[in-house]
Amino acid sequence: METDRSEGNSSGRIKLFTLSTCIWCKKTKALLKEMDIAYDYVDVDMLDSTEKEKALEELKRFNPQCSFPSLVVDSAVCIVGFKETEIREALKS
Repeated sequence: METDRSEGNSSGRIKLFTLSTCIWCKKTKALLKEMDIAYDYVDVDMLDSTEKEKALEELKRFNPQCSFPSLVVDSAVCIVGFKETEIREALKS
C-alpha cells in the first residue's frame, strides 16, 4: 500500500489513516503540521478497491472498528479520533 508523506521533524514512525472528506482527519493533519511532525498518511477513500482492502486490513490490526482518523505511533499506540491532548502526549519529544 502506497502512502503519502508529510515532512517535519521525526518523532518515531507515524502513520495516519484518514478519509479525504473527514473534518476530524483534516484537524489531525493540521495539528501534526502545527507540531512539525513528519508522518506517512493514506486517504483510504481515495484508493482503488485493491489498495483500499490492503489499507483496511492493516488498519484493523490497530483499530478493529476501522474508524477515522486513526493515528498509529511506532506500530504500538493507536489514537482513534481527534484527541489533541493524547496526540500531543504520544508525540512529545
